[in-house]
Amino acid sequence: MIVSIRDCRNSKKDRQWIQDIYGEYMDALSDLNTGLFSVLGADSPREDEIFANWFANDQSHPLLILKGSDPVGFALVSRPRIPAAGETSANYNMSEFFVRKAYRRVGIGRDAATLIFDRFAGEWEIVEYQRNPGAVAFWRRVLTVYSKGRFTERSRHGEIRQRFSSGLSPTR
Repeated sequence: MIVSIRDCRNSKKDRQWIQDIYGEYMDALSDLNTGLFSVLGADSPREDEIFANWFANDQSHPLLILKGSDPVGFALVSRPRIPAAGETSANYNMSEFFVRKAYRRVGIGRDAATLIFDRFAGEWEIVEYQRNPGAVAFWRRVLTVYSKGRFTERSRHGEIRQRFSSGLSPTR
């Protein structure tokens, strides 16, 4: 199984694929009962604004996750502009990360995350909602292996935040 990522900022076909499955992503998030995701969905007028920002903002990197030549998910890497009070800003945030249900638990997400971290070397922050135990467990597993346990984690305001450094190096 070959997993790859592809920058899709300039591909109308890739953008359309993400837009077509975005409702599936939002449905998965709305199942978490956080109260945050029910306002968006397949018929939301805000989706146009969301995608316009993803694909036009020079601080955003929309990526397609592929198994062979088939798209199976997407990710959005962003560069934060303003750090939280008293914190240093990470170079990158994993703003969105989604693998379709039929392709989960076979290593595609892990492999895609590794490719993304290596492509965007620097300081990272990943945030999950505590009410999403699957995502929390996934990122803990991925980061434990990827960083060899060298990541920090804290819980605040219903979120789990992990920070770590990425990049290809002889010590990683």
